Amino acid sequence: MKRIEAYIRVNKLEDVKQSLEDVGVFGLSVGQIRGYGRQLGRTDKYRGSTYAVNLLPKLHLEVFVTDEQAEEAVEAVVRACQTGEIGDGKIFVSDVIDAIRIRTGERGASALS
Repeated sequence: MKRIEAYIRVNKLEDVKQSLEDVGVFGLSVGQIRGYGRQLGRTDKYRGSTYAVNLLPKLHLEVFVTDEQAEEAVEAVVRACQTGEIGDGKIFVSDVIDAIRIRTGERGASALS
């Protein structure tokens, strides 16, 4: 099993959800976060004053999939989020040792669906 973590633009959430559903991945967790990478934030003007916005709004997604689904799920996220501009985000993939569905006690890949 794999855990796929993605840090993406806020406006790409619906595209990612649809793209993952298209490849058969139906569960995900989303959290609002703030951060920056290479783009180092941005500058905005407000009432004639310029100020730096160092931490930009992003979304943190987590998806748990079987080993067989992992590459297809990663490609789905990339397809949905890639604009070619700085700030598109990052994806991290890590191994999951076990998963347990609390309600039934199912373990492993069967606990994911």
